[in-house]
Amino acid sequence: MRKYKIIALFLLIVFSLTIVDEGKMYLTSSAPSLKIGDNGEKVKDMQQELKNWGYFDGKVDGRFGYDTLRSVLNYQRQYGLKANGIADRTTLLTMGLAELIESGVANAATSNISNEQLLARAINGEARGEPFEGQVAVGAVILNRVNNSKFPKTVAGVIYQPGAFTAVSDGQINVPINPKSTVVKAARDALAGWDPTDGCLYYWNPATATSKWIWSRKVKYKVGKHWFGI
Repeated sequence: MRKYKIIALFLLIVFSLTIVDEGKMYLTSSAPSLKIGDNGEKVKDMQQELKNWGYFDGKVDGRFGYDTLRSVLNYQRQYGLKANGIADRTTLLTMGLAELIESGVANAATSNISNEQLLARAINGEARGEPFEGQVAVGAVILNRVNNSKFPKTVAGVIYQPGAFTAVSDGQINVPINPKSTVVKAARDALAGWDPTDGCLYYWNPATATSKWIWSRKVKYKVGKHWFGI
C-alpha cells in the first residue's frame, strides 16, 4: 500500500510540471501555494518557520526540494491538514505565514487567523494550566510588545525574538493544541482587545525567575503564578 502511495505522489508531481525555456521544469499554479520545484524568498521564509518548529533540518536556501517536501508533509500530518506536501493557503496560515499569501499582501481576516494560531501556541507553552485570565494576560503582553517601538512589529517577530520566551527555547511552542482549548479562546480575547495587565510588557514567575533585571520591573498585576510589570 505504501508503495502505491509513493507512486501516486510521484505521478502527481510529474503531471504538475510544465516544460519551459530550454527544457527546464517548473511548477505552475494560480493558487497561493508553495510546491516542490519552487524557489525564492517565500520558500526560504517557510523553511525557516519549519526549522523554528523542528520540522526541517536541512539548509534554508529557498529551494523547495524533497527534504522540504518531507518536512511539509510531516507538519501537515501532525496538525491534521491535508497531507499532500503542498504548502497551500491553510498550511501557510497555520504556520503564521499569512504575509506570504497573495504576493505578500494579506487582508485583516487572514492576518488574524495566523496570529490567533501562533498566539495560542505561545500561550499554551507559557501559561498552560494557569487561570483563564492569566492566559489572556500572557497574550496581551505579547500584543503590547507588538505595539511598542522597542520590540518587533509582528506577533511572530515578538514570539521568536531570541531569548524572549521559554516556550520557544524549550520547544513548547510546537505542542499541538486542541481548537477547543482555553488557550485558543484566550488568544482571541487578547486579539479582541482584552488586556487584564493594563499595558504590561513583561511577566515572570517569582518562584522560578533567575534574572536579576526582571525584579527591577514595576509590578502592576498578579494572577496565578505570574507577576506582570512594565
